[in-house]
Amino acid sequence: MYPGMHPNATLRPGAFAMIELRKITLHTDVHAGNGPFLLLVHGFLSGRSQWGPNLEALSRVCRPVVVELWGHGRSPSPDDAALYHPDAYIEAFEQLRQKLGAARWFICGQSLGGALTLRYSLTHPERLMAQIFTNSNAGLADAEWIAARRTSAQQQAEAIEQNGRDALEALPVHPIHSRRLPAEAKAALLEDAALHDPRGIARTLRYTTLNAPVAERVRDIRVPTLLVCGERERRFAPRRVFAECEIPGLKVVGAEAGHAVNIEAAEVFNRAAIDFIRRLESSHIR
Repeated sequence: MYPGMHPNATLRPGAFAMIELRKITLHTDVHAGNGPFLLLVHGFLSGRSQWGPNLEALSRVCRPVVVELWGHGRSPSPDDAALYHPDAYIEAFEQLRQKLGAARWFICGQSLGGALTLRYSLTHPERLMAQIFTNSNAGLADAEWIAARRTSAQQQAEAIEQNGRDALEALPVHPIHSRRLPAEAKAALLEDAALHDPRGIARTLRYTTLNAPVAERVRDIRVPTLLVCGERERRFAPRRVFAECEIPGLKVVGAEAGHAVNIEAAEVFNRAAIDFIRRLESSHIR
Protein backbone atom coordinates (compact mmCIF):
# COMPACT_ATOMS: atom_id res chain seq x y z
CA MET A 1 0.00 0.00 0.00
CA TYR A 2 1.32 3.44 -0.90
CA PRO A 3 1.85 6.01 1.86
CA GLY A 4 -1.38 7.87 2.54
CA MET A 5 -3.40 5.48 0.38
CA HIS A 6 -7.03 4.80 1.24
CA PRO A 7 -7.19 1.35 2.90
CA ASN A 8 -9.84 0.09 0.47
CA ALA A 9 -7.97 1.13 -2.69
CA THR A 10 -5.55 -1.21 -4.46
CA LEU A 11 -3.33 -0.39 -7.42
CA ARG A 12 -0.85 -2.27 -9.54
CA PRO A 13 2.54 -0.48 -9.77
CA GLY A 14 2.42 2.02 -12.60
CA ALA A 15 -1.32 1.60 -13.06
CA PHE A 16 -3.86 4.38 -13.45
CA ALA A 17 -6.87 4.35 -11.19
CA MET A 18 -9.97 6.34 -10.37
CA ILE A 19 -11.03 6.39 -6.72
CA GLU A 20 -14.75 6.96 -6.51
CA LEU A 21 -15.40 10.26 -4.78
CA ARG A 22 -19.06 10.05 -3.85
CA LYS A 23 -19.25 13.47 -2.20
CA ILE A 24 -16.97 15.25 -4.67
CA THR A 25 -18.30 16.20 -8.07
CA LEU A 26 -15.16 17.83 -9.41
CA HIS A 27 -13.67 15.46 -11.98
CA THR A 28 -10.71 13.77 -10.28
CA ASP A 29 -8.03 11.45 -11.66
CA VAL A 30 -5.92 9.59 -9.10
CA HIS A 31 -2.69 8.26 -10.58
CA ALA A 32 -0.45 5.53 -9.25
CA GLY A 33 2.96 6.40 -7.90
CA ASN A 34 5.33 6.13 -4.97
CA GLY A 35 4.92 8.31 -1.92
CA PRO A 36 2.31 10.70 -0.55
CA PHE A 37 -0.54 12.20 -2.51
CA LEU A 38 0.06 15.41 -4.49
CA LEU A 39 -2.99 17.49 -5.44
CA LEU A 40 -2.54 19.22 -8.82
CA VAL A 41 -4.84 22.15 -9.66
CA HIS A 42 -4.79 23.73 -13.13
CA GLY A 43 -5.52 27.32 -14.09
CA PHE A 44 -8.22 29.19 -15.99
CA LEU A 45 -9.19 27.63 -19.36
CA SER A 46 -6.85 24.71 -18.79
CA GLY A 47 -7.66 21.13 -17.79
CA ARG A 48 -6.13 17.89 -16.65
CA SER A 49 -3.74 17.91 -19.64
CA GLN A 50 -1.91 20.81 -17.97
CA TRP A 51 0.00 18.17 -16.03
CA GLY A 52 0.59 15.70 -18.86
CA PRO A 53 4.33 16.46 -19.17
CA ASN A 54 4.82 16.05 -15.41
CA LEU A 55 2.88 12.98 -14.28
CA GLU A 56 5.41 10.28 -15.16
CA ALA A 57 8.27 12.09 -13.44
CA LEU A 58 6.25 13.12 -10.38
CA SER A 59 4.97 9.57 -9.88
CA ARG A 60 8.48 8.56 -8.83
CA VAL A 61 8.04 10.44 -5.56
CA CYS A 62 4.28 10.90 -5.09
CA ARG A 63 0.80 9.88 -6.20
CA PRO A 64 -0.60 12.67 -8.41
CA VAL A 65 -4.23 13.63 -7.87
CA VAL A 66 -5.50 15.79 -10.73
CA VAL A 67 -8.74 17.76 -10.45
CA GLU A 68 -10.56 19.88 -13.03
CA LEU A 69 -12.27 23.09 -11.96
CA TRP A 70 -16.00 23.67 -12.39
CA GLY A 71 -16.93 24.11 -16.03
CA HIS A 72 -13.52 22.94 -17.18
CA GLY A 73 -12.87 19.71 -19.02
CA ARG A 74 -14.87 16.85 -17.51
CA SER A 75 -16.17 18.66 -14.43
CA PRO A 76 -19.80 19.84 -14.34
CA SER A 77 -21.01 23.44 -14.18
CA PRO A 78 -23.14 23.80 -11.04
CA ASP A 79 -25.83 26.48 -11.02
CA ASP A 80 -25.02 27.44 -7.42
CA ALA A 81 -22.71 30.46 -7.62
CA ALA A 82 -21.45 29.79 -4.08
CA LEU A 83 -19.66 26.64 -5.25
CA TYR A 84 -17.36 28.74 -7.44
CA HIS A 85 -16.06 30.83 -4.56
CA PRO A 86 -12.44 29.96 -3.67
CA ASP A 87 -13.50 29.00 -0.14
CA ALA A 88 -15.86 26.38 -1.59
CA TYR A 89 -12.98 24.92 -3.59
CA ILE A 90 -10.95 24.69 -0.38
CA GLU A 91 -13.77 22.67 1.17
CA ALA A 92 -13.92 20.43 -1.92
CA PHE A 93 -10.17 19.79 -1.70
CA GLU A 94 -10.52 18.94 1.98
CA GLN A 95 -13.28 16.45 1.27
CA LEU A 96 -11.07 14.91 -1.40
CA ARG A 97 -8.16 14.55 1.03
CA GLN A 98 -10.43 12.89 3.55
CA LYS A 99 -11.85 10.52 0.95
CA LEU A 100 -8.34 9.50 -0.06
CA GLY A 101 -7.52 8.78 3.57
CA ALA A 102 -4.47 11.04 3.58
CA ALA A 103 -3.56 12.63 6.90
CA ARG A 104 -1.28 15.08 5.07
CA TRP A 105 -0.39 15.67 1.44
CA PHE A 106 1.40 17.95 -0.98
CA ILE A 107 -0.40 20.48 -3.18
CA CYS A 108 0.58 22.23 -6.40
CA GLY A 109 -1.29 24.97 -8.26
CA GLN A 110 -0.83 26.57 -11.67
CA SER A 111 -2.04 30.13 -12.34
CA LEU A 112 -5.61 30.41 -10.95
CA GLY A 113 -5.05 26.98 -9.44
CA GLY A 114 -2.08 28.47 -7.60
CA ALA A 115 -4.36 31.07 -6.05
CA LEU A 116 -6.58 28.24 -4.78
CA THR A 117 -3.74 26.13 -3.41
CA LEU A 118 -2.16 29.13 -1.68
CA ARG A 119 -5.52 29.75 -0.02
CA TYR A 120 -5.70 26.09 0.99
CA SER A 121 -2.28 26.36 2.62
CA LEU A 122 -3.49 29.32 4.66
CA THR A 123 -6.70 27.55 5.67
CA HIS A 124 -5.38 24.06 6.41
CA PRO A 125 -1.62 24.24 7.08
CA GLU A 126 -1.85 21.24 9.39
CA ARG A 127 -2.92 19.09 6.43
CA LEU A 128 0.11 19.94 4.31
CA MET A 129 3.61 18.56 4.07
CA ALA A 130 4.50 21.38 1.65
CA GLN A 131 3.22 23.25 -1.40
CA ILE A 132 4.37 24.17 -4.90
CA PHE A 133 2.97 26.86 -7.19
CA THR A 134 3.83 28.45 -10.53
CA ASN A 135 3.20 31.93 -11.94
CA SER A 136 -0.06 33.04 -10.35
CA ASN A 137 -0.99 36.61 -11.16
CA ALA A 138 -4.41 35.95 -9.66
CA GLY A 139 -3.09 34.63 -6.38
CA LEU A 140 -0.60 37.45 -5.82
CA ALA A 141 -2.65 40.23 -7.40
CA ASP A 142 -2.28 43.80 -6.20
CA ALA A 143 -5.06 46.38 -5.89
CA GLU A 144 -4.54 47.64 -9.44
CA TRP A 145 -4.94 44.15 -10.92
CA ILE A 146 -8.05 43.50 -8.84
CA ALA A 147 -9.68 46.74 -9.91
CA ALA A 148 -8.97 46.08 -13.58
CA ARG A 149 -10.23 42.51 -13.38
CA ARG A 150 -13.50 43.56 -11.75
CA THR A 151 -14.35 45.27 -15.03
CA SER A 152 -12.76 42.94 -17.57
CA ALA A 153 -13.91 39.69 -15.93
CA GLN A 154 -17.52 40.84 -15.86
CA GLN A 155 -17.32 41.93 -19.49
CA GLN A 156 -15.79 38.61 -20.53
CA ALA A 157 -18.41 36.67 -18.56
CA GLU A 158 -21.23 38.59 -20.28
CA ALA A 159 -19.70 37.96 -23.70
CA ILE A 160 -19.39 34.23 -22.98
CA GLU A 161 -22.98 34.03 -21.76
CA GLN A 162 -24.15 35.71 -24.97
CA ASN A 163 -21.84 34.12 -27.54
CA GLY A 164 -20.79 30.82 -25.98
CA ARG A 165 -17.79 28.97 -27.36
CA ASP A 166 -16.90 31.67 -29.88
CA ALA A 167 -16.37 34.08 -27.00
CA LEU A 168 -14.31 31.49 -25.12
CA GLU A 169 -11.96 31.07 -28.04
CA ALA A 170 -11.62 34.84 -28.34
CA LEU A 171 -10.07 35.08 -24.88
CA PRO A 172 -6.31 35.72 -25.15
CA VAL A 173 -5.53 32.97 -22.61
CA HIS A 174 -7.35 30.27 -24.60
CA PRO A 175 -4.78 27.61 -25.62
CA ILE A 176 -5.75 28.07 -29.26
CA HIS A 177 -3.68 31.27 -29.22
CA SER A 178 -0.56 29.76 -27.64
CA ARG A 179 2.69 30.04 -29.57
CA ARG A 180 5.07 28.60 -27.00
CA LEU A 181 3.51 25.29 -26.07
CA PRO A 182 4.93 22.09 -27.58
CA ALA A 183 2.60 20.76 -30.28
CA GLU A 184 1.62 17.64 -28.35
CA ALA A 185 0.82 19.56 -25.17
CA LYS A 186 -1.16 22.18 -27.08
CA ALA A 187 -3.21 19.50 -28.84
CA ALA A 188 -4.06 17.88 -25.49
CA LEU A 189 -5.09 21.21 -23.97
CA LEU A 190 -7.29 21.93 -26.97
CA GLU A 191 -9.02 18.59 -26.42
CA ASP A 192 -9.73 19.67 -22.86
CA ALA A 193 -10.88 23.09 -24.06
CA ALA A 194 -13.41 21.51 -26.40
CA LEU A 195 -15.13 20.14 -23.28
CA HIS A 196 -15.29 23.46 -21.41
CA ASP A 197 -18.82 24.60 -20.61
CA PRO A 198 -19.28 28.32 -21.35
CA ARG A 199 -21.72 28.62 -18.43
CA GLY A 200 -19.19 27.28 -15.96
CA ILE A 201 -16.40 29.41 -17.41
CA ALA A 202 -18.53 32.55 -17.10
CA ARG A 203 -19.26 31.71 -13.46
CA THR A 204 -15.57 31.11 -12.86
CA LEU A 205 -14.84 34.63 -14.11
CA ARG A 206 -17.56 36.14 -11.95
CA TYR A 207 -17.08 34.25 -8.72
CA THR A 208 -13.67 32.53 -8.68
CA THR A 209 -11.13 34.85 -10.28
CA LEU A 210 -12.51 38.00 -8.66
CA ASN A 211 -12.25 36.43 -5.20
CA ALA A 212 -8.98 34.57 -5.76
CA PRO A 213 -6.22 36.98 -4.58
CA VAL A 214 -4.54 36.23 -1.26
CA ALA A 215 -1.58 38.62 -1.47
CA GLU A 216 -2.47 40.37 1.77
CA ARG A 217 -2.32 37.03 3.63
CA VAL A 218 0.75 35.26 2.24
CA ARG A 219 3.08 36.44 5.00
CA ASP A 220 1.04 34.11 7.26
CA ILE A 221 1.98 31.01 5.23
CA ARG A 222 3.56 28.49 7.58
CA VAL A 223 4.30 25.53 5.31
CA PRO A 224 7.40 24.98 3.13
CA THR A 225 6.71 26.60 -0.25
CA LEU A 226 8.34 26.31 -3.66
CA LEU A 227 7.69 28.69 -6.56
CA VAL A 228 8.76 27.42 -9.97
CA CYS A 229 8.79 30.65 -11.94
CA GLY A 230 8.52 31.14 -15.70
CA GLU A 231 10.90 34.07 -16.06
CA ARG A 232 9.79 35.07 -19.56
CA GLU A 233 6.40 36.25 -18.26
CA ARG A 234 7.26 39.88 -17.58
CA ARG A 235 3.98 40.79 -15.90
CA PHE A 236 4.69 38.20 -13.19
CA ALA A 237 8.17 39.57 -12.40
CA PRO A 238 7.01 42.08 -9.75
CA ARG A 239 4.82 39.41 -8.16
CA ARG A 240 7.80 37.09 -7.91
CA VAL A 241 9.69 39.84 -6.05
CA PHE A 242 6.66 40.34 -3.82
CA ALA A 243 6.48 36.60 -3.08
CA GLU A 244 10.19 36.43 -2.24
CA CYS A 245 9.76 39.30 0.21
CA GLU A 246 6.48 38.21 1.80
CA ILE A 247 6.26 34.40 1.86
CA PRO A 248 8.32 33.06 4.77
CA GLY A 249 11.13 30.73 3.67
CA LEU A 250 10.04 30.70 0.03
CA LYS A 251 12.28 28.72 -2.31
CA VAL A 252 12.29 29.91 -5.95
CA VAL A 253 13.50 28.03 -9.02
CA GLY A 254 13.52 30.06 -12.22
CA ALA A 255 13.11 28.65 -15.72
CA GLU A 256 13.41 30.00 -19.26
CA ALA A 257 9.68 29.77 -19.88
CA GLY A 258 6.47 31.77 -19.84
CA HIS A 259 3.25 31.41 -17.90
CA ALA A 260 2.87 27.65 -18.44
CA VAL A 261 6.28 26.90 -16.98
CA ASN A 262 5.47 23.30 -16.04
CA ILE A 263 4.84 22.56 -19.73
CA GLU A 264 7.30 24.88 -21.46
CA ALA A 265 10.16 23.90 -19.14
CA ALA A 266 8.88 20.53 -17.99
CA GLU A 267 12.33 19.13 -17.15
CA VAL A 268 13.16 22.09 -14.92
CA PHE A 269 9.77 21.95 -13.21
CA ASN A 270 9.91 18.18 -12.72
CA ARG A 271 13.42 18.23 -11.28
CA ALA A 272 12.62 21.10 -8.92
CA ALA A 273 9.37 19.50 -7.73
CA ILE A 274 10.93 16.06 -7.25
CA ASP A 275 13.88 17.44 -5.28
CA PHE A 276 11.53 19.53 -3.13
CA ILE A 277 9.16 16.64 -2.42
CA ARG A 278 11.99 14.24 -1.62
CA ARG A 279 13.60 16.69 0.79
CA LEU A 280 10.34 17.52 2.57
CA GLU A 281 9.16 13.92 2.72
CA SER A 282 12.47 12.87 4.26
CA SER A 283 12.22 15.69 6.78
CA HIS A 284 8.66 14.69 7.61
CA ILE A 285 9.68 11.05 8.16
CA ARG A 286 12.51 12.12 10.47
